[in-house]
Amino acid sequence: MPELDKKAASVFGGKVVRKDLVRKVKVGANVPVFVLEYLLGKYCATDDPVAIEAGLKVVNNTLASNFVRPDEANKAQSMVKDKGKHTFIDKVQVRYVSDDDKHWAELKNFGHKHVHIPEHFLRDYDRLLMGGIWVQLDLRHQYDEEQKGKRSPFWIDSLKPIQLATFDLGEYRACRSQFTTDEWIDILMRTIGLEPSYFSRRQKLHYLIRLIPLAEANYNLVELGPRETGKSYGYQELSPYTILLTGPTTVANLFFNMATGKMGLVGIWDAIGFDEVADLQKMPKEVVTTLKTYCESGTFARGKDSLSGAASIAMFGNTNQPVEVMVRSSHLFMPMPDVIREDMAFLDRIHFYIPGWEMPKMKVDFLTNHYGFVVDYLAEALRELRKHTFTELFDHSFSLGSQLKSRDVKAVRKTVSGLAKLVYPNGELSKDEVAELLELALEGRRRVKEQLKKMGSFEFHQTSFSMIDNETREEKFVGVPEQGGRDMISLDPLAPGSVYTSSVDDHAKVGLYRLEVGCSPGTGKLKIAGGVEGPMRESINRAFAYLMGQKVKMGIGQQVDTTDFHVEAIDLLSNHVPCEAGIALVVAIYSALKRQSVQAGLVILGDLSIQGNIKAMRSLAEPLQVAMDNGARKALIPLENKRNFLEVSGDIVERVDPVFFSDPMTAAMKALGMT
Repeated sequence: MPELDKKAASVFGGKVVRKDLVRKVKVGANVPVFVLEYLLGKYCATDDPVAIEAGLKVVNNTLASNFVRPDEANKAQSMVKDKGKHTFIDKVQVRYVSDDDKHWAELKNFGHKHVHIPEHFLRDYDRLLMGGIWVQLDLRHQYDEEQKGKRSPFWIDSLKPIQLATFDLGEYRACRSQFTTDEWIDILMRTIGLEPSYFSRRQKLHYLIRLIPLAEANYNLVELGPRETGKSYGYQELSPYTILLTGPTTVANLFFNMATGKMGLVGIWDAIGFDEVADLQKMPKEVVTTLKTYCESGTFARGKDSLSGAASIAMFGNTNQPVEVMVRSSHLFMPMPDVIREDMAFLDRIHFYIPGWEMPKMKVDFLTNHYGFVVDYLAEALRELRKHTFTELFDHSFSLGSQLKSRDVKAVRKTVSGLAKLVYPNGELSKDEVAELLELALEGRRRVKEQLKKMGSFEFHQTSFSMIDNETREEKFVGVPEQGGRDMISLDPLAPGSVYTSSVDDHAKVGLYRLEVGCSPGTGKLKIAGGVEGPMRESINRAFAYLMGQKVKMGIGQQVDTTDFHVEAIDLLSNHVPCEAGIALVVAIYSALKRQSVQAGLVILGDLSIQGNIKAMRSLAEPLQVAMDNGARKALIPLENKRNFLEVSGDIVERVDPVFFSDPMTAAMKALGMT
């Protein structure tokens, strides 16, 4: 047996199950996974092949004698009549019938809607009254002598939900401490039924984010992506506390039925999944309006009363175009129905957008044969963790950037809290582990804001989300991968030591580069990466020679003498037009030594002689046009070119702010926003 399987079976004895056994039994029985695993955990919790084989026979016999297929309903009813009593595994839903002034139980597969049920079961298990639950029950046949009106010969004597009787969160947390983070994530992946070796760390975390609504109350999640990626699996099979809706619903069903006075789904279930969200097109506007209020605060108004619920909301849908096409031509909420897609206030309530296009389509190879939790055990753990909060988890180590508004902060905090409950339920995280969760949370929320910005609302224009290290005060900006490459010049600040630069050659061809300077302990040497040749290499060497002569005046003498500088130039346009980048190098080195980023969206123009004389640009129109087309919003321009700025197009004047300089030191200070 593999080491992790041994460890899981030893630490969580009786609470783990081999997932290949689940699939074996699942083929012949149309019951939810948590029902099968309840039985397998009861009879097959061992690594002894003989005992497993015997346990499988018991499970199969139990299902054969106690589980009834819908087409065998009449036969099952006849059997109860003949035997007088029988045990079944079935889904039971209870409804109140006012004409009879009585609660009737409906057994779905048994095929009978009028089964007597003792009232105390309704008080003990209120989910019987909303949606129903799977149970193991004893059914008795007896002539109904007392009931007025409708009579029924079937009576429920005992009823036991297919779920754990007790759960110890302290034990669960203590057991988690015996596993590494990678081991724990792999066990969770196997609990879902997937073999973790086929997936990247990022994909694993996205699979776990699907489960956040089970662990975090009032969490709003969206995943849009290709078909057959298992988006809604967790809401069908992994927990008895979730419900998956497959079509339009009503305010009465979802929130509160004023006619009956019964609470709707949001007050009954832990998480509500909307599958095939495009099918909600016919959903009444009133539902969206009420849901919008609920997603913000967890409250809603019905009649004169303000009510609340704790159910999380998850919406899943399919994309019909590659993500590149959606990013280029529209936005990533296009698969949503109009009633939701056109309501930006509703979309702003979404806490995380899972990039479904990054998730692989399911293959048989992806299914695991190893041990994972009995899903009902994990469901109980996540349900218990809903009572706890980890929303302040990262406050000691990190702060959030200035462009996150109150809803953004709330979304990020809830995502970090939910992920921590899944991966670190004991609350023991290193600083790097906190940073990993926080970065992913920022990305998922930024994906929502980027779409709102593309939909044309000015209030959502600030999307440069960042995290600040409380110890070093370094600020890291978090982007969304699918936006990469659309604008070569990012509107997020670059890392210290990195700048954008551009120039034009004698043939009016423009080069656009990202110049990156790295620092390491040394003696003041310049090391230029391969591929930087010709005029660009010469301009970099000239600028460095000038900087070595002026380092004391610039206030960086000691730092320069004890540092080696590694320079790399990335050709963003891949057109091999060399760039005279003297000023850019001075600014990049100054930025690297000061550990401060240059202003966001800034492109640096101009070169200098070895004595520090500024060389004016041949022309401004071409490099500014290319820079603007690729995302630049500011340009650092030699003062000698000020008169040329009047010659550029009105579009450039309107969209690119000029920042003029007369010497290299002024250029560096202005680039970093220090003057």
